[in-house]
Amino acid sequence: MTDKKLKVCFLCVHNSCRSQMAEAIAKLKYSDCFEAYMAGTEIERPINPQAVKVIKDIYGYDMSTTQHTKHIDELPKVDIVISMGCNVQCPFLPCIHKEDWGLEDPSGKDNDAFVDTINKIEEKLKKLCEFCDQHKNTSVR
Repeated sequence: MTDKKLKVCFLCVHNSCRSQMAEAIAKLKYSDCFEAYMAGTEIERPINPQAVKVIKDIYGYDMSTTQHTKHIDELPKVDIVISMGCNVQCPFLPCIHKEDWGLEDPSGKDNDAFVDTINKIEEKLKKLCEFCDQHKNTSVR
């Protein structure tokens, strides 16, 4: 069996902040490990401008030109579902693994709150990459 990258979805209600940052960082730093996608269950607003600013400041990556909010119906079949911690029941998506990262939404808070969230996402992405390496030949596709 050939090694293949698992597809990971970062799922949040509005898909405007945490899931957007997770996908951006994953694509920048972990694209060799897994394919990253993000989506929301209720799309109501554009990407959080503070999230765009902080990601651009830290990584030099402009999410406003490369990403857009997306509803879960637009996703391909994914292998891993990561809910960001929205305190709601997420819809069922078939997958081999599911986690809730329990991240507090930094929206409306200062820059430090966004940086703290990004640091937590970074830590969790490292562990997720290790998990993907161990399970790369398992898939729901």
